[in-house]
Amino acid sequence: MSAHPTPLKFLAPGWFSIVMGLSGLALALASLLRWQRHAQAWAEDLRHPVRHVFVAAMPVSLILLATVAVALGGPTPWARGLWMTGSVWQLGVTLWVVSRWLAPAAPASTPAQASAAFWSGITPPLLIPIVGNVLVPLAGVPLGHGTWSVVQFGVGLFFWPLVIALLVVRIGIAGLWPQRLLPTTFITIAPPAVIGLAALQLGAPESLAWGAWGIALLFAGWSASVLRRAIDQPFAVPFWALSFPLAAFAALSLRLAGNAPAALQAFALALLALSSLVILALALATLKGLRRGSLLVPEPGPGAPLATPPSTGVQP
Repeated sequence: MSAHPTPLKFLAPGWFSIVMGLSGLALALASLLRWQRHAQAWAEDLRHPVRHVFVAAMPVSLILLATVAVALGGPTPWARGLWMTGSVWQLGVTLWVVSRWLAPAAPASTPAQASAAFWSGITPPLLIPIVGNVLVPLAGVPLGHGTWSVVQFGVGLFFWPLVIALLVVRIGIAGLWPQRLLPTTFITIAPPAVIGLAALQLGAPESLAWGAWGIALLFAGWSASVLRRAIDQPFAVPFWALSFPLAAFAALSLRLAGNAPAALQAFALALLALSSLVILALALATLKGLRRGSLLVPEPGPGAPLATPPSTGVQP
């Protein structure tokens, strides 16, 4: 115990850096344990046309932990270490994901089968490697790495419209992603929301951030159009795709609310409340699913197509 009579007075936000560090270490150790005990399952994830992009969620988590650590405790060594690790890891994952587009098709596959295999992997989770790169400036600038933050921000800014274009083409060629992936449609909100926040961090005019806010609002409306179909199924991990995009959109809205009309200020507060309720509901549903044993199980329907029309022949 502290010798000071009122130790609580000195429980500064910097103490949260301990939580950041322990959380980052827990993520790394859990991944290492799975790799050691279930190497084949890990290899299958890396080969899977959709699941492989979720590898980017690991460096994204580190970058987010570093961002929170900087916001609460300043440029601590823990924050710097988390940010550097996440930044380099994220760039490597992005290069790996993009390199898969240039990989040769299976020797026995026909052109139609190769095309179907390619388009099966074009789903909203493909945006996760993009989001990770545009997140870098949020902690990178306060940590004194402004130049590198701009470099990695540019990588994400380049690939973002390219992936959106691929998603639109995929809908026209192979149909919408299957119902179990419909919640991931909300991931489309995240890139413009984070780009707006990062642009402000990099000193860009507020008008550019408002433009990004408008694009995020557009994708929020687009995602809401599939919400009923998305939630009309048993709870699964893809439902968490609603959490970060809504939170990022709320963060950008609150950042811009200072000079905004009262109606937009009220919208920002309502969006914050909504994202908080959604994350609470997701957390409770996750705990319930873990108790019931319905989450850490093989994916349902191993033969179900990832593309809606059966004529594509796309398999998960």
